[in-house]
Amino acid sequence: MLLADDHAIVLDGLRRLLESEFEIVDSVGDGWALLECAARLNPDVIVTDISMPLLNGIEAIRRMKKDRLRCKVVVLSMHGEIEIAAEALRAGASAYVLKHSVSDTLSHAIREALSGRIFVSPRIATNLEIALESAQQEEKHAIQLTHREREVLQLVAEGRTIRGVSSILKIATRTVVFHKANIMDKLGRRTTADLTQYAIQSGIIDIRTPDHADIYHATADDSVVSGSVAV
Repeated sequence: MLLADDHAIVLDGLRRLLESEFEIVDSVGDGWALLECAARLNPDVIVTDISMPLLNGIEAIRRMKKDRLRCKVVVLSMHGEIEIAAEALRAGASAYVLKHSVSDTLSHAIREALSGRIFVSPRIATNLEIALESAQQEEKHAIQLTHREREVLQLVAEGRTIRGVSSILKIATRTVVFHKANIMDKLGRRTTADLTQYAIQSGIIDIRTPDHADIYHATADDSVVSGSVAV
C-alpha cells in the first residue's frame, strides 16, 4: 500500500490505523511524488488525498490510469461535495471515503477496492449515484481541459509564477503562457484571481485546514456500508 497526503500528521495517523492489516511500502506528500512512487513500487492499492501540492489527487489518478497502472485507488478526502466525489470516481478511483468516517470505513473500503468493487461513504452514496447519472447526460457539454492545462491551472492557482510553472513542468515559459491563455478562454475567466477562485470551487486546491483528529476519531453515524455506485 502507498499513502499520499501533504500533511505529515495525517500520514502518521493512517500508518497507525492501517499497518496492522496492510503492508505500507511508502508515503508521499504531493501528486508528482505519488506518480513516481506508484510507477516504481506498483502497489496493490493507493490511499490518497485530493488536495495536494503540485498535482492534485484526481489528476494523479487520471495520469495513473492513462499509464495503465493496475493499482486500486482509494480517495480519502474532507470534500463532501458530490461533484468532487463524482469526478474522482470518473477519473478511476475505486473508493471515496470522507475523512470524518475514516476509522469506521477506511479498512472496509480498501478491501472492497481490492475485491474489484466500488465503495462510497454512506453519507454521500445515494446522491452521488444520482449525480453520476446526470453527469453522463451532461458530459458532452462540459468544459474539457487537457491534462497539461489542468496541471498548469493548479500550479497557477497555487501562486506559482510563469517561470516557476515552467521549471516544475519542464516546459518553455511561452508554452505556460499559451496554456494559461487557453485555460482562461475555455473557462471564461479574465485574471489569475479568477482562475484561483475556480480551482478552489472545483476542489483542485484547498485553502481549508483539515481536522487531523478525524484520522483517529470518526463520528458514529456512518455505518460500514458498501456503495453500489455505477461508474
